[in-house]
Amino acid sequence: MLLTLAQWLAQDVRGFGVINYITLRTVLATMTALVISFIAGPRVIRWLAAKKIGQAVRQYGPQTHLAKSGTPTMGGVLILISIGVTTLLWGDLGNRYVWVVLVVTLGYGAIGWYDDWKKVVDRDPAGLPGRWKYFWQSVLGLMVAVYLAFSSTAPAQMQLIVPFFKTVSYPLGAVGFIVLTYLVIVGTSNAVNLTDGLDGLAIMPAVMIAAALAVFAYVAGSSVFSRYLLLPYIPGAGELAVFLGAMVGAGLGFLWFNVYPAEVFMGDVGALALGAALGTVAVIVRQEIVLAIMGGVFVAETLSVAAQVLYFRHSGGKRIFRMAPLHHHYELGGWKETQVVVRFWIITIMLVLAGLSTLKIR
Repeated sequence: MLLTLAQWLAQDVRGFGVINYITLRTVLATMTALVISFIAGPRVIRWLAAKKIGQAVRQYGPQTHLAKSGTPTMGGVLILISIGVTTLLWGDLGNRYVWVVLVVTLGYGAIGWYDDWKKVVDRDPAGLPGRWKYFWQSVLGLMVAVYLAFSSTAPAQMQLIVPFFKTVSYPLGAVGFIVLTYLVIVGTSNAVNLTDGLDGLAIMPAVMIAAALAVFAYVAGSSVFSRYLLLPYIPGAGELAVFLGAMVGAGLGFLWFNVYPAEVFMGDVGALALGAALGTVAVIVRQEIVLAIMGGVFVAETLSVAAQVLYFRHSGGKRIFRMAPLHHHYELGGWKETQVVVRFWIITIMLVLAGLSTLKIR
């Protein structure tokens, strides 16, 4: 019924001749994905609970998390359904960038799904072995990197843009572009996954960054705005604003059920997909460094894990943090879970504003 109503609305808008307005379709995509999440959310949660797809909490983690054991996980399917249906309804399906991002999102979601399924349903604590998870992430990431590299139509699409400077950019060449694209997609995917450890912690920063990237996508896809703001003009990139609007709506809808105390967790199926989608969009609109700025929380969480592991190995068992990722360090330091989450949200808001300021501060 909901899908039929959305299709009717989309046809009605096309009938009035305003479907070409990206801004309107972005708003409608956000609203559509939000409504789909609200309506489908309880059904998805009930299905996950009926299938006993519950979160297994690590015994060596914070003791306050033991109460979360059994909470339905793999709720990221709700996000993917909302994004997928909404993008197909409101997006320009003749735009190659839309399909690239959709393939990446659903592909990484499939990797996360298999990992979650083995952990929760097959009761295999290891899930998909790390080497195989990384292998399939790498295969998909490299395929997208190669496609984007050899389908670029302008030299500006092969440059590393340095924010806050008018004319500072570095030509990458095909090989450099492929390496950078691969690192951004795989790195962002795993960074979001590492951050997804507290109720609402990962999804809200992902939503805020997606909203900001929608602005960059719209500007990059406009020959007028991109020239005025001294950003590379990427024909067709503006259509990604519709996809990102769908991500914002789907993410906010999921947050309704994921906010403390969470009724459902997104699992790897959601975290890997969202991170990969953000990384892919950032590469297309040539804003990799800005993504690192806006996603500072994701970067800090990832670096905390890397630093903890390296220091532990080379110091004979000593630790830098009480526990990694970083959010657990603050939990064990006395912060309540909600304090950690909201404070990380506030930090992300400031970082996103800093990223948006690069549009004019040069």
